[in-house]
Amino acid sequence: MQCWMNGEYVTAADLRISPFDHGFLYGLGFFETFRTYGGKILFFEAHMERLQAALTQFRIHIPYTPDELIAVVEYLNEKAGGQDGYFRLNVSAGEHGIGLQPTEYTEPNVIVFRKELNAAPSGQEKRAQWLETPRNSPEHGVRVKSHHYGNNVLGRFELPSLATQEGFFLTEEGYVAEGVTSNVFWVKGDILYTPSLETGILPGITRNWVIQKAKQLGIQVEVGLFTQNDVEQASECFITNSVQELVPIGRLEDIQLLGNKGPVYTRLHEAYVEEIKQ
Repeated sequence: MQCWMNGEYVTAADLRISPFDHGFLYGLGFFETFRTYGGKILFFEAHMERLQAALTQFRIHIPYTPDELIAVVEYLNEKAGGQDGYFRLNVSAGEHGIGLQPTEYTEPNVIVFRKELNAAPSGQEKRAQWLETPRNSPEHGVRVKSHHYGNNVLGRFELPSLATQEGFFLTEEGYVAEGVTSNVFWVKGDILYTPSLETGILPGITRNWVIQKAKQLGIQVEVGLFTQNDVEQASECFITNSVQELVPIGRLEDIQLLGNKGPVYTRLHEAYVEEIKQ
């Protein structure tokens, strides 16, 4: 695997970070995952805005511009024979020793990982189940995509395979939150529902696109606090993230759903395909 770290292209085997990096010692690191389409990153500006919001909150100063990072992604694809790839842009606080000494982080470690894109065929269904692990609350305000990923790992342990399944978190109060690696949508009576950010979910890039596009298409959208029973009365359900796109759920526990034949899912999926082509 070819990667890029702090301005240098390196192989994965040669990547090195000090154990005194506060991304390791205190989990103070943030990341974005995305894929390319014909060499281009979909919604890259939105990814960078979300990342920058987290970095600003934790006083981490990234020394590279979005254009510089786009050039890195393009070069890594070029080195891979021009094939599209799966990318993780990772920013950790940097080396500062043990103890919470600094009031800001001016020398973070910035890494762009690229791996082969092995996404399932577009529109392929998954099964879903409710997780016993409750969704934890974010560190402060809106959840950020950070190294604090233990809650997701515990949820993932409940699933035999993320390739064909997804697990849905409930909050401690019993409200539907999100998937292990996704945001959740469902349809009941031609209305599209999705949990509010109040539940502590990640403000997904694809989630936001779905909400806005649904409204443009004249689909009523309800964002709020919902229970497990609300989802189990749905006719359609699908999940979203930036790599897997819009994934239909064919079965939730023992409940059969419309999967990739759902009319609302179909309209939104077709619109997403058109978005990619632009």
